[in-house]
Amino acid sequence: MKRTITALVNNSSGVLNRITGLFARRHYNIESITVGMTENPAISRMTFVVAVDSMQNVEQVIKQLNKQVDVLKVKDITDESIVARELALIKILVTPQQRGEVVALVNTFRASTIDVGRESLTIQITGDHQKVEALIDLLRPYGIKELARTGITAFNRSTKKSAIDPHRLTLIN
Repeated sequence: MKRTITALVNNSSGVLNRITGLFARRHYNIESITVGMTENPAISRMTFVVAVDSMQNVEQVIKQLNKQVDVLKVKDITDESIVARELALIKILVTPQQRGEVVALVNTFRASTIDVGRESLTIQITGDHQKVEALIDLLRPYGIKELARTGITAFNRSTKKSAIDPHRLTLIN
């Protein structure tokens, strides 16, 4: 099963190495990891997506993370109401005749074209994992030349109830 775990840590050298080493020693595969400074420059937020066999393994990882000196707070947010996003840059091979078709597809996903070459387009997409995967699958037939993904970054929503996604709001006159 996949679990999303966040950790607030001291923003200092070696922290990432020590924490990923903990996962490696327990033979847990980190499917994605994002790390970045928070609103406080002394603290970083780490978001891990890990594959584990059981909830007992997740609880053990959280206990081990909490024992680390530089770890301030750890939380499994998989089953909570969260905001989660991923970024992908996709360079695809296109002919000039295909460009209009690809741009229309990209616009449908609210993605953007960020670079145009003679034989390629580079697309940027942000969204949940399923949205990113869906666009990649639709672009595959054109020929993906390069693909770079950030992995998921996430935190809890403002309210515990299911919040409204502002990107899906429709105004009614």
